[in-house]
Amino acid sequence: MQVITRIGLSEANHVLDAAQRQAEAIGVPQNIVVVDESGHLVAARRMDGAKFIAMDIAINKALTAAGSRKATRDLAPVVVPGQAAFGIHAQANGRFTTLAGGIPLIVDGVVVGAVGVSSGSTAEDQAVAEAGASAFAERFAGYAE
Repeated sequence: MQVITRIGLSEANHVLDAAQRQAEAIGVPQNIVVVDESGHLVAARRMDGAKFIAMDIAINKALTAAGSRKATRDLAPVVVPGQAAFGIHAQANGRFTTLAGGIPLIVDGVVVGAVGVSSGSTAEDQAVAEAGASAFAERFAGYAE
């Protein structure tokens, strides 16, 4: 039997709040989502003015980060033709993405969820996701109930 540690709504809201503050600071309305370790949606926030189509992209970024246990921006170099993971983007019903803005959320070396952000440039998405992930790490690193 396995015991699974996963992010809950309270922790997800903490991530969303920090990410939203960063989005507001840079003046870019964003779609911000948090998924659990299995890629299931825990919480989502669509800021006023965020592109509606980018909500699915934010979810896919978080799903990819949780499933691969890596930041989405770090996956891009290994999925191009000639590299070891070429073709993986076609997996997960096309939901796998290497666009920056997806970051796994880790407690004691275990992925418990991920944050995904989309609606700005990939650099803006990444900055907002990093703000959420950093707030999570500061508050919940070493967290145990």
